[in-house]
Formats: sequence, structure tokens, C-alpha cells
Amino acid sequence: MDWLGLIGIGFLAGLIARMFIHTGRSFGCLGTILLGIAGSFVGGLLGSLLSDGSFDISTSSWIGSVIGAIVILVVVRFVDSGGNQ
Repeated sequence: MDWLGLIGIGFLAGLIARMFIHTGRSFGCLGTILLGIAGSFVGGLLGSLLSDGSFDISTSSWIGSVIGAIVILVVVRFVDSGGNQ
């Protein structure tokens, strides 16, 4: 996958995740892209734990990317609240 595709997928996955989980933080465009890209890694890792154990970044799906980004946002929200949620 080329860099432009990775940025596009990261941005869309980050936007979708931010629609579901509100943290009260302003991420900006770059932060949303990085959130989505990190979500792809987390989603791929979670997918590999649930499947045959192979970790291949290129096969992480849109759903895995969004779920991974949501997991990251939940952790950020938990840390921001000091664990009092």
C-alpha cells in the first residue's frame, strides 16, 4: 500500500472512531491520521490474537482499524480521567 492510501485509511478510521468515542481532546488532522494508523496496528494485533496468530499489517481490515482506534481512544479517555470512570 502506498503512503497516500495509508494516510487516507488512517484519516477515515480515525474520524469514524472519534465519532463513537469522545475524549474532549482536539486531535487535529494529523492526530486523527496517526490515530487511525495506530488503530490499524492495534486492530491487526487483536485480529492476530483471535485468529491463527499471524500478524500481517496489510491484511488489517477497515473494521479492525476502527476498532483499534476506538480501543486507543478508550485508553486515552481512561488515562485522562485518572482511572475514575
